[in-house]
Amino acid sequence: MADRSAARAALLSLAGLAVLVAPVSCGRMPGISHAAPADGGPPAPTSSAPSLAKLDPCTLLSPQDRSSAGLTVPGKPKTIGEARACDWTVPSAFGVTVTLDETNGLANLDLSDGKRTKKDVGSHQAVQVSGRRGTCAVLLDVGGGQSVQVDVNNANFADSVLACSRASDVAGLVEPKLP
Repeated sequence: MADRSAARAALLSLAGLAVLVAPVSCGRMPGISHAAPADGGPPAPTSSAPSLAKLDPCTLLSPQDRSSAGLTVPGKPKTIGEARACDWTVPSAFGVTVTLDETNGLANLDLSDGKRTKKDVGSHQAVQVSGRRGTCAVLLDVGGGQSVQVDVNNANFADSVLACSRASDVAGLVEPKLP
């Protein structure tokens, strides 16, 4: 519980900093955090479970994919917690982060904040979480206690409908490349 409070405090600090800095910076959306399941932890991926380990989040969007999503800049690798991610920031417009979480499936994520909508993206089950202030995430379940998270933040901190449209578009481009 203390880890969650510390993480939330750190997110709030970063959110305050983001308001002071004009370019958009993406990362895990506020309201989406890791929640330990009742049994003490997520199941470890087995050899028969699909694996995200071989994927590079920055190569999940080809130049053509980036162009169709309105991303005019190359992605930059980053780490969010222990998860590998890639961040594309279009200055003064919006940013997208794709996170490959090998230790937390959808059942392990706390999705208590924001409006949740279950949906299918290709052959994967997903949850769309629409936040306030121009944010949205599409979280795809890839099995084996793993997930792929597509987060979008608009630079003007408004229009969550547009953020969700962008997140859904990017999730649709990424999904065929997932296990």
